[in-house]
Amino acid sequence: MPFSRSNDIVLSYRRAGRRGAPRIAFANSLGSDMAIWDGVIDELAADFDLLLYDKRGHGLSDVVPAPRGIRDHSDDLIGLLDHVGWQDTMLCGLSVGGVIAMDLAVRAPARVTRLVLMDTAAKIGTPDAWNARIDAVLDGGVASIGEAIMARWFSPDYRAGQPEAFSAWRRMLERTPAAGYAETCKALRDADLTDAITGITAPTLVIAGEDDLSTPPALVEATARRIPGAIFHIIKGAGHLPCIERPADVAALLRGFANG
Repeated sequence: MPFSRSNDIVLSYRRAGRRGAPRIAFANSLGSDMAIWDGVIDELAADFDLLLYDKRGHGLSDVVPAPRGIRDHSDDLIGLLDHVGWQDTMLCGLSVGGVIAMDLAVRAPARVTRLVLMDTAAKIGTPDAWNARIDAVLDGGVASIGEAIMARWFSPDYRAGQPEAFSAWRRMLERTPAAGYAETCKALRDADLTDAITGITAPTLVIAGEDDLSTPPALVEATARRIPGAIFHIIKGAGHLPCIERPADVAALLRGFANG
């Protein structure tokens, strides 16, 4: 597993696919690591140059505070792009990864050739809800909220039909460091890109899982409407993580958008 030092922290990352092919970088959701993209990567690896990473506080990356919130996360990603020598890329962000991607597209538009936002919004949740979650995690660890989060992440069909995989993804969530999870919650609590995203210039595709209870389709679509020219698409039979439940559908959308 390669590592980079970006924004004065160590990030774990992975390269996949075909070097020199069109580029796609992926930014993960809260409480997940880069493994959530494996099914999508399998579909795209023959034709794209792919970059995945664990954001600060997740996976094997450093657990450190983010005093500037989402801006620190997007600076981390810019640093990683510099590390691998990518001046620009198509960028796909899921949940908080989508907020990071929006911030990067606003602040450094030349780095983003195309933007894909999945199950995310310009403003997610309320301060009270985030503060309650932060307190719960710092008091009892991520496992203390694992059951509630998993019920919002996955569609009923997936929970019932894929019990072994569902259990494995819950372990991924619950192994997230409490401090890293809480710091990312703080970044989400304080982030509001509602006005800023009206200035996004990159062609944008916005995707929502039909059964997402964390960022419901109506919330995701409201963000899409604020981005000039954005395309909105719902993936049926998927919750908050379509890349896990419907990887072939996600890959087909990314491939079509990249080649459009």
